[in-house]
Amino acid sequence: MKSQHLAGILMGTAVIVFSAVVLVLVSNSPVYPEPLHYTYNVVNVYPHDETAFTQGLIFEDSIIYESTGRYGQSTLRSVELETGNIIQLHVLPDQFFGEGITIFDDKIIQLTWQSEKGFVYDKNSFDLLQEFTYPTEGWGITHDGSRLIMSDGTATLYFLDPETFQKIGQVEVYDEEPVEFLNELEYIHGEVYANIWKEEKIAIINPQTGRVTGWIDLEGINEAEKQNSSNVLNGIAYDAEEDRLFVTGKMWSQLFEISLVLVE
Repeated sequence: MKSQHLAGILMGTAVIVFSAVVLVLVSNSPVYPEPLHYTYNVVNVYPHDETAFTQGLIFEDSIIYESTGRYGQSTLRSVELETGNIIQLHVLPDQFFGEGITIFDDKIIQLTWQSEKGFVYDKNSFDLLQEFTYPTEGWGITHDGSRLIMSDGTATLYFLDPETFQKIGQVEVYDEEPVEFLNELEYIHGEVYANIWKEEKIAIINPQTGRVTGWIDLEGINEAEKQNSSNVLNGIAYDAEEDRLFVTGKMWSQLFEISLVLVE
């Protein structure tokens, strides 16, 4: 009898048939769908301080909260969305380079770049309540309601206890390969949205697996303000009450409200 050979792959399982012998090889690697791809429509445009080296962005109670960077120029501020006017301003000491921020239990948590130090402020008064340390660079930070989620410019997201600021877990972010330069973060509908430093795109990440589930292509959103390589896209804020998504960049004069368009 002539021998036959059939090979098939279904959901990570390979089935190989040699005559009457059937071998089932089960892969340990889960099978994930390809990431979705989005482009955007600009819904509204708001003024933004073009001197602000944006490192962190949050929207809460109709107010934009922003962290800005650069030594000697770093700030924490609250801003009117419609006008871009600064409501409240806290200036960091010159030795600190401000980075990402998040709001947790009416407290603002702010990272710094290479000082391995973070600050906790009262959301309303900006009074400094606490300082904490971490062993990496600080880039972006958000939270999922129970854990802080932090980036350090690598392909790793770190999970921190919001009370002790100790690391309680981490995950590597990847598509076909690790996705490095994770920057400013926002937690939206169970997923982490992350700016990729110096790229005009945002990764949508499953924080449990690290898998990129989507890419937002923002190419061309602000061609007029690309004066130098520092003026990059950086800043994601989400209005949960009205389901609005905002983006801006370092030293941009505009903040954009966008809607996502699925690329078929």
